[in-house]
Parts: sequence; structure tokens; C-alpha cells
Amino acid sequence: MKEYSDIYHPAIAPECKHFHQSDAEVAYAKQKVRRLWIVLGLRSSLLLVELTIGFWTHSLSLLAVAGHMLSDIFTLGAALIAASLAQRPAIGQATFWYRRLEILVALMNGSILIAIAALIAWKAIERFQAPEPVLALPTLIVAALGLAINSLLVSLLHEDSDRDLNLRGAFLHVVADAASFFGVILAAIVVYWFNWFLADAVASLFVACLICLSALPLVWDSLRILMEYTPPNIDVSAVEAVLSANACVRQVDKLHIWTITSGQVALCAHLAVESLNAQERDSLLLQLQAQLEQAFGIGESTLQIVALNESDSPSETLRERTSYLC
Repeated sequence: MKEYSDIYHPAIAPECKHFHQSDAEVAYAKQKVRRLWIVLGLRSSLLLVELTIGFWTHSLSLLAVAGHMLSDIFTLGAALIAASLAQRPAIGQATFWYRRLEILVALMNGSILIAIAALIAWKAIERFQAPEPVLALPTLIVAALGLAINSLLVSLLHEDSDRDLNLRGAFLHVVADAASFFGVILAAIVVYWFNWFLADAVASLFVACLICLSALPLVWDSLRILMEYTPPNIDVSAVEAVLSANACVRQVDKLHIWTITSGQVALCAHLAVESLNAQERDSLLLQLQAQLEQAFGIGESTLQIVALNESDSPSETLRERTSYLC
């Protein structure tokens, strides 16, 4: 049996130690920061209008949306910081760059949204018990303005919301606000025409439910990444089948698949293969990595190749050679 020093592992290339960004990724990161700045500027301006009119009109639903938007400003600021730090080079111990910060911010966004939804619901229940008169017309005008601005922001963020969890968090904030403004508009119309002030409390509960529904998936997806679960769109058994399908591979062991950050999936595995020369092992490695990227979108793969003698069994060899960690 070969000694551990003879084990061939060409997958331990520079990309395993430092993840390099392409020019396209750098351009996308800068574009993302610009979009977040636009969103932050527009929402900050709208917040001032909402707070002023909300206190003047005694509209709880409008103040609820303003409270949500105030949290947005803080979380978008944190998202901007995370997006900027994520572009820093991989130095020292930060071998995966600082891109996990975006996932932490996304988790914080979702948690804050849930807390705000609970506060709004509590205030709405209080308003049911003690209704207050609401100035409907100013509320209607501000809500219509808010709906128009948030609809613009939805179109700005929608394109890349699926590929970036941080942008997705910002996108969900904006969608929840747009739907909330629509609810405020309906409540203002009811108050204006029927003088039913409880419509404002009903709209506030509607806002709270929308916020909570948008936050729960964001929190869950963030936790899945931080817990290093396999991405939901990747079947581990299918990945193992692709690796095992090659005639040279005798056994796949220690297969791990996880997400570094949005759009960056990594894999490591131990492969027991037949005795091959260096050129054949290089070819096998490149072939398997290309298959992983093409079939599953896994661009970062570290494959530990263990060569077998004819007398070796795959399970025994892999058990004996576990000192190498992916």
C-alpha cells in the first residue's frame, strides 16, 4: 500500500486557499453597491415624508410602513457595508473572502422584519380596542407616492434578486413596502368614503402579515447557508452518482456540499480510484470538475484522489487515509 505522501491531490490548487473574483464578478459587485445606494437614498427621502404625514394624520398603517422603512435604512446600510467588505481580497485567515458577511446581514434583515411585524400587530390590536380618527386624504396621497417609488425600486432590484441573498433581502423589503402601501391606500379610501376608522388597524395587520411572510423565507435560507446545508436545488445522491459514474472511480467518501455565499457553491470529496499515472489522474480530475460545474453549477470543487493497489479495498483505503481534511 502507498504511503500518505504518495497520495495525489492536484485539486489542492490556489483556488482552494483563495477564491478569486473574475472581472464580471467585480463589475457585478460594484453594480450591486450602486443599486443599494439608490434604494437607500430614495427610501430615506420617503421615510421623512411618511413620518411627518403619519403623525399628523394619526394613521397607524402609514406609521407602520414608516417603521418598516426605518428598519430598512439601517439594514440597507449594513447591507452596503457587507457588500463593500465582500469585495476585499482574501488575505490572512479570510480565505473565503468576506462574502459570508452578506449572509449574516440577510439573517439580520429577516430577524428585524419579524420583530417589526410583531410590534405593528401589537399596536394594531390596541387600535382595535381604542380607534382614533384618521385624516384620510393626506394618508392617501403619501401612500400613493410611496407605492410609485417602491414600484420603481422593485423593477430595479428584481433582476438580480435570485442570485444574491443580500439583494434578495433588500428586494423583499421593497416588495413588502409596495404591498403595504397598497393596503394603506385601500384603508384610506374606506376611511374617506365610509368614515370607518378601524380600516386603518386592519391595514396595519395586513402590513404586519406581509412583512412576516417576506421575512421567514429569508431567515430560513440564511440559516441553511450558515449551517452549511446542501443547497436545496442540489441532490447529494445525484452528485455522488455523477462522481461514481466514471469507470476509474471505485468509491466516493466524505462528500460535502455547501454554499459559501449566494451563487458560490463548494464541494469536497474523497475518491478511491484505480491506479493511474499522473497524466491520467490530471485528466480525471479536470473531467469530474467540469461535470460538476456543468450539471450542478458547482464551481469550487476539491477532490482528494486516493490511488488503490489491486489488493486494496476502497473502504479500507479511505478509512486509513483520513488525515487529510478538505
